[in-house]
Amino acid sequence: MNIQISDIGHVIQLAIAPVFLLTGVATKLTVLTNRLARIIDRTRVLEDRLRLRSSAEDTSELETLYVRAHLINTAITSSTACGLMVCLVIALLFLGDTTNIPLDQYIAGLFVCAMIGLISSFVYFLREIFIASRFMRMQHMLSLQQQPRQPAPTE
Repeated sequence: MNIQISDIGHVIQLAIAPVFLLTGVATKLTVLTNRLARIIDRTRVLEDRLRLRSSAEDTSELETLYVRAHLINTAITSSTACGLMVCLVIALLFLGDTTNIPLDQYIAGLFVCAMIGLISSFVYFLREIFIASRFMRMQHMLSLQQQPRQPAPTE
């Protein structure tokens, strides 16, 4: 096995696009884990509050947070699987080029699976955002209903 410098340069050029994809996936994982951390922090506050006194509003919010945490966990799992498959694509690019083993079908299959994982992650992330936004709107509507109405100004 005689590997030339030009061959390695060619493989590195092929691996650049997946490396950029991997950077994007890592950034997305950072966003997802930050959202999960905020959900966990809010959950702890509500659980402490519920230990002191039972509240329907706190229980409702806690249930919503559990659903959101599940969706974010699924998005994190999908993104992590995507990142793993992108790493395998990069490794197979190098392995295939240095050993002259035809791995093109495996590389293509892994890349398609990585894209499915990325799409799945975005879908679960979007669902979590929709639930968070819907809950926020519901809370806003409840607060508007509970405010005393101001009398109309008379002239």
